Amino acid sequence: MTWTAKLAELGIELPGVAAPVAAYVPAVRSGSQVFTSGQLPFVDGSLAATGKVGAEVSPEDAKQHARTAVLNGLAAVHALIGIDKVVRVVKVVGFVASAEGFTGQPAVINGASELLGEVFGDAGVHARSAVGVAELPLGAPVEVELIVEVAE
Repeated sequence: MTWTAKLAELGIELPGVAAPVAAYVPAVRSGSQVFTSGQLPFVDGSLAATGKVGAEVSPEDAKQHARTAVLNGLAAVHALIGIDKVVRVVKVVGFVASAEGFTGQPAVINGASELLGEVFGDAGVHARSAVGVAELPLGAPVEVELIVEVAE
């Protein structure tokens, strides 16, 4: 089964590629890997939410926003090389705009990791960092980066 077919089976449609908000490109291929820029939880060109997790944004909602952000990352990969060329997900880096005292960053970024597992199965198992930060671009609650291995 192709990844395109798996997405369709799961009822997941990749969004359009989010337009960069500064001087960068959404994804770059280097050898057999594709690196995405940090992806925010944009839906139809607008942030799905703003604020800090543990204050204005609940951890449960932030987990869904991490899922949205990783879908935007997959869209960037797809636009660059086609999703069906993905061999495996290598690494996820997740940033969580955290209210003072919030320490649940790993659970928030599970939204991204769990989606990758649903789509890619064993090929979606990856190394990961989940980092709490004071602020993210545009006031976003989460930001996610991907590194994927791709077929030649």
